[in-house]
Parts: sequence; structure tokens; C-alpha cells
Amino acid sequence: MKNESPKVVVCGAGGFIGGHLVKGLLSRGVRVLRAIDIKPFSEWYQVSEGVENLSLDLSNKESCMIASQGADHVYQLAADMGGMGFIEKNKLHCMLNVLTSTNMMLAAQQSGVRRFFYASSACVYNAEKQLSPDVVALKESDAYPALPEDGYGWEKLFSERMCRHFEEETEMICRVARYHNVYGPHGTWTGGREKAPAAICRKVIEAKRSGSNEILIWGTGEQTRSFMYIDDCIHGTELILNSDIQDPINLGSSELVTINQLVDIVEDIARIRLKRRYDLSAPKGVAGRNSDNTMILDRLGWEPSIRLRDGLEETYRWIEEEMEMQEGQSKIFSLPSLSSRLNLAGSGVAAR
Repeated sequence: MKNESPKVVVCGAGGFIGGHLVKGLLSRGVRVLRAIDIKPFSEWYQVSEGVENLSLDLSNKESCMIASQGADHVYQLAADMGGMGFIEKNKLHCMLNVLTSTNMMLAAQQSGVRRFFYASSACVYNAEKQLSPDVVALKESDAYPALPEDGYGWEKLFSERMCRHFEEETEMICRVARYHNVYGPHGTWTGGREKAPAAICRKVIEAKRSGSNEILIWGTGEQTRSFMYIDDCIHGTELILNSDIQDPINLGSSELVTINQLVDIVEDIARIRLKRRYDLSAPKGVAGRNSDNTMILDRLGWEPSIRLRDGLEETYRWIEEEMEMQEGQSKIFSLPSLSSRLNLAGSGVAAR
């Protein structure tokens, strides 16, 4: 008798990465039992058919029990988070994510889940190793001695340790990936929670449409980062969950660029050159951060490899379409109704 494929639950499925993960798993024939997010369905970035989609608050233990019931594998991506503009000003919200992570681990273990994936972050790394734009790529061991990003980074590091001890003291297998700056279509691109690639794409499009030919950049523009396209993230996440890698592992691109170079690439895509203004008081994060991919290459024989230029092209086109659609909708809603126009004409107002 053949073993059935594992039944999978994705937490945070209404978010950017979670929505792509559900779609990716389904496309590969994985049995996605349930997709969970706290947001109402109208706010999910992607909703998949053939899955039990639930709106639940996973900071609540009872909700976590509902979410994990009958699951073999759980992907825990649920978190209240955003780009640097959000996490620097919402440290309490970020720390409270520990309720979701802890309750989800407890519920998964009690429900008999065999494998548990936890989405950690490069924000766990010691800040003193990220003081220069000429940063040495961060190895997994660089998380200790601990000095992570205040708020968000501390919660992630604590939850990593929880995963470690769950694996040591229970029968549940736990896997942890440290995501490095994930970007791509079907994500946040406005409103304050967007990350640098989406924010830069939006700003370039706005400058091009308005004719201002100017862009505001947070910081000096010399901060360095690597950015991982969403398809690489999803592939790596699946590989790591199903691997024998017990320690947290980097999942990120090693293609390092400055923020100014990121703007250069988006300008090339848009076929425009903009005047740059710099806001040195804005949130800007660490001076430099890059992913050392030695471990993932050694253990999996693979690393994220989609070029930044290629991923940004897809992201830019999607955001451009979203902005056009949003603009079209606002024009429709701003038009007076037919009855209003008839009433205005009848009263003589339209002739003035």
C-alpha cells in the first residue's frame, strides 16, 4: 500500500509569501489541507480554490488547534510585520508575534504534526556585524552572541530556540529558514509595510506618471542588501522543510547591491532617469546585510539564483498594473451617477 502524501497547513496564507507558498504547493500536487490568516478574505493577496481557507487569530491557542487538526506538515509564516518603516516603529507588535509562534508550535505538537517549518529572518543577526555597507556575508553562526534587530529580530531569535527545543524534547521535527528580503508580485507595495524593492518600483512609477522626475530615498542610498525573488523563496522553503537540516539556515540571494543600485535597475526597467533626494532621518536599518550561502549549497546543492534584474522586471510590471487598476477604479467611483447627473441637469446646475 502506497503512503499518502502529507497533509499540509499554511499559516499566514493571506500574506505575500504564504499566498505564493499555497499556490506553489498546489501546483506540485501537494495536499494543502488548510490555509489560515487573521485577515478577512477580501484582504488576502491570493486565495486558492480547493483548500479550506480560514480566517483565524493564531495568537489564540484554540485557533491554533483548529488550524493544525489533521495536519502532517505545518508551515508557520503568520506574523504581524512589514518593511523597515513598520518594524522600527512597531516593536511591541513584532514582539507579540511570539504568541502566534509559540501557540502554533504547541498546537502542532499536540495535534501530532510530524514536520513544522518556521519562517525566521535575517533580522536575527548580530547588528555589530552589519555596521558597514562593505559587509561580509552573514553566516548562520553570526546570530550569536545575540544582538538582533530590536523587537522583530528578538522575537524571531527566541522562536528559533523554541523550535530547537521542541525538536529536542518532542517527536516533532522542526526546520527553520532565515529569509533575506523576499520580494515579487502579489505583495505589499504601498501603505507603509512594503519593502525596498516594491517601494522603489512604486516611487519610480509615480515619478514617471506625475512627471516630477524625482525620487525620495531613505538613508544615504549606500546601504547594501541582497534581495530574493519569491519563486526562489518558495522552492527553498519546501526543500528545507523536507531536509535533515536541524539548525537555522540562510535562505537568501547572495547578489549584493546598494539601494542606489536598486534604484538604477528599476530606472532601467522604467526607461527613465530621476533626480534623487535623500531622507537621512527615515528608517534605514543596518548599513549592510548579505546572505552567506555556503551551508545551503553544501547541504542542499542549491541556492537562490534568480537575478535581481529579472525579478524586479516582473515585480515592476505587476505593481504598474495594480496602480493602473486602482486608478481606473477610483475614476469610476468618482463619476456622478446617472440619476445625479439627470437631477443636476433638470435643476439647471449643469448649465452654469
